[in-house]
Amino acid sequence: MQISRREFFKRTAVVAGAALIGSSTNANAQNAANSKNWKLWEERSKAASAPGERYGVLVDTTRCIGCRRCEWACNEWNKNPNRPIKEFEASVNQKKSVFNEVRRMHAENFTVVNRYFSSKDGKPIYVKRQCMQCEEPGCLSACFVDAFRKTAEGSVLYNPHVCIGCRYCMLACPFDVPGYEYKEPLNPQVTKCTMCYDRITKEGGVPACVEICPAEALRFGARSELINLAHERIRNNPGKYVDYVYGEQEVGGTSWLYLSSVPFDEIGLRTDIGKTPIPETSKGFLHMVKMFEIVGAWPLVFGAYYAISKARKKNTSGHETSSEKKGESHGAKH
Repeated sequence: MQISRREFFKRTAVVAGAALIGSSTNANAQNAANSKNWKLWEERSKAASAPGERYGVLVDTTRCIGCRRCEWACNEWNKNPNRPIKEFEASVNQKKSVFNEVRRMHAENFTVVNRYFSSKDGKPIYVKRQCMQCEEPGCLSACFVDAFRKTAEGSVLYNPHVCIGCRYCMLACPFDVPGYEYKEPLNPQVTKCTMCYDRITKEGGVPACVEICPAEALRFGARSELINLAHERIRNNPGKYVDYVYGEQEVGGTSWLYLSSVPFDEIGLRTDIGKTPIPETSKGFLHMVKMFEIVGAWPLVFGAYYAISKARKKNTSGHETSSEKKGESHGAKH
């Protein structure tokens, strides 16, 4: 059936409008979630209600079956765009699957599961990725408006109301986690996993991904206890695991910890970042950046504005003079 050009543009406009409305709705939901978590942190800080030690999550990659239920649960809880859970579960058996490429987190997916293949036996290894919730976050130290906080529970939170969109947090993160949501061009905001801060602060609460995992590949608890559990699994299963707990010491330690049967660089985890916290290695540079932002940036901005304004006035003046001359010449002919 053929349609007229008018009808085509009409339908296109409807689809585009619906997409924009959906994107705006999602952006508003993310903004509300960030604001809610920040307010919750402020209230808990004032009330001094915090756990005895920080929480964490242990990811045992030898147990993950690639069902991607964690992705579905994360989208559901955070009100991100979602699909039926069966579509996530089907990925593991599809030829044309999301597993055919390595994905990273973005504005509408705070966690992703990627597939790698074992160098030992060629079998698939599924690895969940999300914000690592660093003990000493690089994003926090890079932000000169204090838009990030490391909570007593272990979550790294973000305040959208003070963020100016400089993107230094993206540069400072060794795990390439922070993603920017650009649905609101004049007010972009960071989107990322918060380890379900609004869930873990409740009695018995665990992150949505941990709760739904059918293979018990994810374990939530006190970070120190998870580290002990990880080393215990390594001791009790000789040859099954690499004798190392990823995240225990990386860049000063992270709240998310990993066990693997193959070297960690074979499953997409960086092994070149060292043990020194990012704030310690970057504080000199970041100090200069902050000084530039405070002292140097505004004069440059105002200087540029002055130069542009001056050029515009000159062009306008030149244009008016030229017009006047043309008018005089035109009048002379008469």
